[in-house]
Amino acid sequence: MSKLLIANRGEIACRIIRTCQRMGIRTVAIYADTDARAVFVKDADEAYALGGVTATETYLRGDRIIEIAKSCGADAVHPGYGFLSENAEFAEMCAEAGLIFVGPSPESMRAMALKGAAKALMEAAGVPVTPGYHGDDQSADTLQQAADRIGYPLLIKAVAGGGGKGMRRVDGPQDFAHALAAAQAEGKKAFGDPKVLIEKYITRPRHVEVQVFGDRHGQVVHLFDRDCSMQRRHQKVIEEAPAPDLSDATRHALHNAAVRAAQAIQYQGAGTIEFILDTDTGQFYFMEMNTRLQVEHPVTEMITGLDLVEWQIRVARGEPLPLMQAQITQTGHAIEARLYAEDPYADFMPSAGTLTRLEFAHRIRIDTGVQAGDEVSIYFDPMIAKLIAHGKDRAAAIAGLRQALIDTRVEGLTSNLSFLRRLISARVFVAGEIDTGFIERHREDLMIPWPDIAQHKSLSDPNSPWGATDGWWLNQPPVSPPDLRRFTAHAVQRPTGPVVIEAPMPGLVVAVEVFEHARVTRGQPMLVLEAMKLQHTLKAPCDGRVTRLSATIGQQVCGHDVLMTITPVDEEVA
Repeated sequence: MSKLLIANRGEIACRIIRTCQRMGIRTVAIYADTDARAVFVKDADEAYALGGVTATETYLRGDRIIEIAKSCGADAVHPGYGFLSENAEFAEMCAEAGLIFVGPSPESMRAMALKGAAKALMEAAGVPVTPGYHGDDQSADTLQQAADRIGYPLLIKAVAGGGGKGMRRVDGPQDFAHALAAAQAEGKKAFGDPKVLIEKYITRPRHVEVQVFGDRHGQVVHLFDRDCSMQRRHQKVIEEAPAPDLSDATRHALHNAAVRAAQAIQYQGAGTIEFILDTDTGQFYFMEMNTRLQVEHPVTEMITGLDLVEWQIRVARGEPLPLMQAQITQTGHAIEARLYAEDPYADFMPSAGTLTRLEFAHRIRIDTGVQAGDEVSIYFDPMIAKLIAHGKDRAAAIAGLRQALIDTRVEGLTSNLSFLRRLISARVFVAGEIDTGFIERHREDLMIPWPDIAQHKSLSDPNSPWGATDGWWLNQPPVSPPDLRRFTAHAVQRPTGPVVIEAPMPGLVVAVEVFEHARVTRGQPMLVLEAMKLQHTLKAPCDGRVTRLSATIGQQVCGHDVLMTITPVDEEVA
């Protein structure tokens, strides 16, 4: 392998380039028009335009990517994560073109692509699975009967889903039919497959996963575990390794189950077995397998001292795993925060714009694909960077990440930086009292803006209280940021006149749930807007009637475009 084409962009492309440079492998970047001046394009040895701006026009064009790889003399393709990384057809296309695909076999990807089939396979391999239904009969009656048998609450999931798409929680039988139709429609739209599975909803789950690696010689190892329970909108925001507060028996069982899962499909390369851990019982269940490198792989690298991208390349070249299980060790604790261009105060709505300022602390690892002056596009994932800290234990790692977040500066667009500072400082998080509902449960405290102290030369005095960020205040003991004294004000807004519903950002209208002159109630879903790889549901702000509807399915809208107008009930009566 002398020249590798990276079929991806941004942070992960930069990450792959770093390893290739160290291994003496030339790199080829491909880019959308909006990425022409991106860091990864500058860092690669060669770069070629794909032509276009959307993912469909660019990074999902497998035929175009292979054409570029062949024309420039590349002998391998690394898909990164997202885009075509778990696309079995693309892996086959690479093989047919004589290119090494740095990833698992198409057969392994297909085996784990559909959640229902994967769970059946895991059951046969002796891996615990969540009680549920994942059969082929998708009739409404069969699914309703299965739901009633499993019991509520439960989850409906698109079998080909991911990232929270095609997923609905159902708390009672009266809500099942509507939730089923929504999950099926979303699964069809996002993945081309309306099939669903049903599984028992674990009330207080943790998301725990195990990094696995396999080679062409039948060897499979694990690289320990991670916890990814800190999630918003079913997507991870904080990840750490090893997973805190697990018994030795549970940890050992997780590792063994993950290895059995990978062995069951003769897995090659990097993969992650994801489990749901019931905090009430301690029992864990297989959730899914990601047949690629994970976004959160740096925390595993930090505790093991290994380069997972290098392992991927070596396995793809046909080499045996660099280490056997007994040779793989872990040291200390690592934790990662995902810094996003998004607005936590607007349900984590992605934002876009130019990064006029971007500064990081240099004492920890920073994985990023942007720099000051770059634009965060509306067309792709809004991640700005991953901040990864390592320490002798969990407390030390958290302290390092907390200080790094305090020292980070992001200007020019809305980010989740203040939210991350609050989250990493929250007393209950530091204590390890975590599950996937943590952020929603503590939302009020996490949304308190973190006070940024203005930068001034007088703050350089280490003894000056004006430079303190630990909650110092006059004549009182220090107060940690999550517990700052505060007043809560309540205001009641009574709509007067028609309420205009505008697009919060540029995007594609993928669903319109109401029609002109329809009556709506406050909180009722009205329209779904797709932007930056996420779907956002706009809900009615009040009871009323839709007096004007200008949005249509398939329409591309700009920020602040008027989508509809609602006349409140009181105004309608008047």
